Amino acid sequence: MSLKKPFEIITQKPTINNLTKDLQKLEEETLNNLKMSKAHNTLRAYKADFKHFSSFCIDNNVKYLPTDPRIVSLYLTKMAKTAKFSTLKRRLVSIGVVHKIKGQYLDTKHPMIMENLHGIKRTLGSRQKAKKPILINDLKLIIKAISEEKFIAKDKNQERNKLREKLRNKALILIGFSGGFRRSELVNIHKDDVEFVPEGVKILIRRSKTDQTGEGNVKAIPYFENREFCPVLALNEYINQKFENINDGKIFKISDKSVALIIKKYTNLAGLDSSKYSGHSLRSGFATTAAEFGAEERNIMAMTGHKTSQMVRRYIQEANLFKNNALNKIKI
Repeated sequence: MSLKKPFEIITQKPTINNLTKDLQKLEEETLNNLKMSKAHNTLRAYKADFKHFSSFCIDNNVKYLPTDPRIVSLYLTKMAKTAKFSTLKRRLVSIGVVHKIKGQYLDTKHPMIMENLHGIKRTLGSRQKAKKPILINDLKLIIKAISEEKFIAKDKNQERNKLREKLRNKALILIGFSGGFRRSELVNIHKDDVEFVPEGVKILIRRSKTDQTGEGNVKAIPYFENREFCPVLALNEYINQKFENINDGKIFKISDKSVALIIKKYTNLAGLDSSKYSGHSLRSGFATTAAEFGAEERNIMAMTGHKTSQMVRRYIQEANLFKNNALNKIKI
């Protein structure tokens, strides 16, 4: 039996078995890449949305993976009776992404889907009722509520933990507001991401909703003149407080849901209507307040990390409702 020449070995056709194994491996790697292209919280939201859609399909004895545009359109019509238009759009994106991850095709731009969405939009309107932003006066009331919060401790250890919790909550809210942070960004700040400098503090955001590839972004927060409401001093005090030094890992050690609960708690203690505020209120509060004080659109976007100006312009518009109101020119 003669040996094959090197060129013959290179150019010989692969067997069906080898080709099948290679394609299976590539398919697995491709699916993993698709999953890794999205942040964990984003994937979790996709799964929750798709679970809602699949429940609708099961209840109506139709196939959900793969599905077809007609079924999706019927689902959106049913959802429109109870959900906001923004929720419908998010659910549609989730259904499409899950199909891609599972290697299935779904035309989410199909006329049956898009025309139905346009009709729903005309009927319901697309403007969602957003939660209120935490503005300067609200922020001051909340920080005072944290400072004046009373508690009963059973022992010294519990007292230390309660005081540490108050320092954490104060730093969390002031940093969250002054940096225009998303909840997910706040709870993922590590000790190594924080650098105190003469001007204030620099905080590295390793990954965010608009930075899925993890290129990173640095937020710079200067010292405030009023020490009571200074985010830099509050963060420094929390990190270096004498009760328990934070050596590594995440500095706040809470979930993104806990951020919303803390805001609800202290808006209530501050005498505000807590039902009108959410975890997003710190971020929207920064953007609205910065716009009210005349900050330029691009500078607000640089801090918040918004990639498009659409949402930031909504904050600016909100800030200018009374500031640039034509009625200010009328004297009665």
